Amino acid sequence: PIVLASFAMVLIVFERMFSLRRRRVVPRLFIERFLLQLREGALDRDEALERCEDEYSHIARVFAAAVRKWGKSAVEVEQAVLDEGERIANVLRRYLRVLNGVSTVSPLLGLLGTVWGMIEAFNVIASSPAMGRAEMLAGGISVALITTAGGLLVAIPALICYLYFVGRVDSLVMEIDHYGQEIVNLISMEALEDRRASRVSIPRRKAA
Repeated sequence: PIVLASFAMVLIVFERMFSLRRRRVVPRLFIERFLLQLREGALDRDEALERCEDEYSHIARVFAAAVRKWGKSAVEVEQAVLDEGERIANVLRRYLRVLNGVSTVSPLLGLLGTVWGMIEAFNVIASSPAMGRAEMLAGGISVALITTAGGLLVAIPALICYLYFVGRVDSLVMEIDHYGQEIVNLISMEALEDRRASRVSIPRRKAA
């Protein structure tokens, strides 16, 4: 079981390292270009939605959910961002519970193996004609302790990786939330009305 747990840990670590890459979750070039075009009014709803659907990143899904509420109230757009962000957060946290489980269960499996091995060692020594020989007892205990060492060798890296990935996911989720709020401030009904009002007021000032 400890070997299987270590194999599962290695697979999950490599899979999460690939899945949680920044350019896969929040590609900076796409975000900056997309938000800049929205600020300059270079995209309408259909064009913005097409850009998001062509981009295979998690932040693009959040942007697409917001764009589908284009022109709605800020509350509606923000709720769409939050709902999609929550779904993405669950995707980013996938398999992390397994890592946590490996870090918790592996030492227990090692301890179980040690206890079982010591019981067998004592039974062998008790029924042996060489009863009372310390070297036989020490040899049996040393073999039994191998499972505890093996469990710890798997659990410690699993716990370190789990803490690292949890921190990385939290950082990415906060970044997604930040950019989601920015798009709310660009395409909500209130933001669009403010932009129209500012465009109308500028010619009036010039005329005055």
